[in-house]
Amino acid sequence: MTVNPGTGKAVTVELRIDRVARLYNVLDPSPFQEKELDPAADDYIVGSAEDLGSRPMQLAIMLPEAELALPEAQQVPASIRHHFVLRHDSERRRLRNMWWRGRTSLLIGLAFLAICLVARNLLAGSSSAVAHIVAEGLLIVGWVAMWGPLDIILYGWWPIYSRCKLFARLSRLDVELRALK
Repeated sequence: MTVNPGTGKAVTVELRIDRVARLYNVLDPSPFQEKELDPAADDYIVGSAEDLGSRPMQLAIMLPEAELALPEAQQVPASIRHHFVLRHDSERRRLRNMWWRGRTSLLIGLAFLAICLVARNLLAGSSSAVAHIVAEGLLIVGWVAMWGPLDIILYGWWPIYSRCKLFARLSRLDVELRALK
């Protein structure tokens, strides 16, 4: 990575490849502009963006001059941005599904807790020691049932939301093609 003095605090991340085709997943049958990036290229770009935090990033794809002359090379910037648009959409779906699961789990957990509390109150009136032990167990089990939903609602969504923001930023990434020296 190099700091690009022309754009203030923007950092230029260089990705050196010998052929345009190496940038893409060889098993992806999609048209060129819609191809998925190679996992190693994707990891490098995403990892670089994570390392930079909120600092602006520019991606410089370094290619031999013969490769730069190919028509596919001119589609590389748009295809990289398209790749991250798809990753962003995927993370948004994942976040939406997590919220749905959290809300559903919360309703189920609250219903289960209510049942446990009602059963506990019924058992609390008994003079039996076993009934009191079971009553306390129901209280604990009812609250433990709330652990999963509360984990999702309070903490589980943060990493997915962060990735969603990262991919939104990468979907607008400034990509420049340069000749290898």
